[in-house]
Amino acid sequence: MVLSRFWLTIFISSIVFVIVSLFTGNSYTIDYVLNGKKDDPVLISEKQLTQVPVFVKDSIETAPENTIIINNNLKDADTTYVYKSQTVKVYSGLQKSDGLLPTCKTTLLDLIIPLIAYLAFFCGLMELLIISGATEKLAKSLSPVFVKVFPSVPKNHPSISYMTLNFAANFLGLDSAATPFGLKAMESLQEINPEKDKASDAQIMFMCLHASGLTLIATSIIGYRAAANASNPADVMLPCIITSFIGTIAAFLIVGIKQKINFKSASLVVALMVLIAAIVGLLMYVNHLDLIGKNYFTSNLSALILVGIIGFTLILSFLKEKKFAEAGTTVYEAFVSGAKNGINTGVTIFPYVLGMLVAISLFRNSGLFEIISDWIAYVFSKMGVREEITNALPVAMLRPFSSAGSRGFLIDSMNTFGADSLTARLSSIFQCSAESTFYVIAVYFGSVNIKNTRYALGTMLLVDLICVITAIFVATWFF
Repeated sequence: MVLSRFWLTIFISSIVFVIVSLFTGNSYTIDYVLNGKKDDPVLISEKQLTQVPVFVKDSIETAPENTIIINNNLKDADTTYVYKSQTVKVYSGLQKSDGLLPTCKTTLLDLIIPLIAYLAFFCGLMELLIISGATEKLAKSLSPVFVKVFPSVPKNHPSISYMTLNFAANFLGLDSAATPFGLKAMESLQEINPEKDKASDAQIMFMCLHASGLTLIATSIIGYRAAANASNPADVMLPCIITSFIGTIAAFLIVGIKQKINFKSASLVVALMVLIAAIVGLLMYVNHLDLIGKNYFTSNLSALILVGIIGFTLILSFLKEKKFAEAGTTVYEAFVSGAKNGINTGVTIFPYVLGMLVAISLFRNSGLFEIISDWIAYVFSKMGVREEITNALPVAMLRPFSSAGSRGFLIDSMNTFGADSLTARLSSIFQCSAESTFYVIAVYFGSVNIKNTRYALGTMLLVDLICVITAIFVATWFF
């Protein structure tokens, strides 16, 4: 219900704002909201040739393609004059994201189809792990911990192994594998959910832990910083880990208190200590490497782990061929069967993702998001918050809505303020220490047709806020 109301709110408020802007003269046209493309110049007026500045009139007819660009020395505010069909079109600024109709197209072609391919492949592997018995053994070994965190999940339940693989993939930055494993976990948890249209306690705990974004290897962030010529692209790795780890602990405590989980359990304490020890050990190892060594380690570890998982699955399936024969199938046929299930899952979540991304596109292009973010930055500046921090806030604000949108702000902050500035480093921590909350909710709950998400959205947004506050303190401490 909360998600539905939020979706309606941003959709309706954006439409109202667009219409008001048009009729009050703040916008010349609203066509870009429907048909525009990201980074296209925005049409702000049309004039007769005699109405433009003299220097434009004198040269635009002989300019290449009848186009003149005037640099106003302001970010994204160059003015472009295009003379066509006896009129001069004036453009200024860049469109923030694709319009509504292009978003529909790109959601299918650039997001859903690649996602379906990932789902097909990894769900095929999951089917091999299930039949070979690997998931059952993994669930048995981890049950003492998971039954404390997820009391409603039966001991040795298959969802335990799926959640483990999802957490591990997230931890290692394996996004392409994390989503299929996570969707499989949600499907498995749905099987024991007594109210099929309402999120269970276990599903909410899983979603909030997943969305807290605990990541060891932020390969994409390091890549962006390297492309921006940062002196040490990997210097944000430790702050990212600390921030996301605190976010994960916060998610566990908030949901755990709500669900009355016993935090004094010995198995929970041991598991937490082991996790902390593993993170500290890896950080100590990475910290002693030089720049080249850090880049080599971070770029290869995740890929090596993923290749290892694939190789392990196939070798184990070969060794356990008898189990496949007993199940009336072969290794290859089992893989194909699992891949078909992955395709069905991708088709199921498409409408949920489409609805959310179209609403976010309209929200951004309406200009409402920029007004809200500018006011929040203004309030923070009046409270004495440093300008370097307020300049990074758009990344934090947009991250729960759109990973691509916040990534655009991140790259822009590095280009504008420098990759080694506090603003750029803080933006990097914001980007890697939180999740695209609304996208994740649409994908995961949509995959199992959950309509009532209960307190999941509120908790995930609260964890996002905790990560933002933590990131600010960690960044100012480190840099």
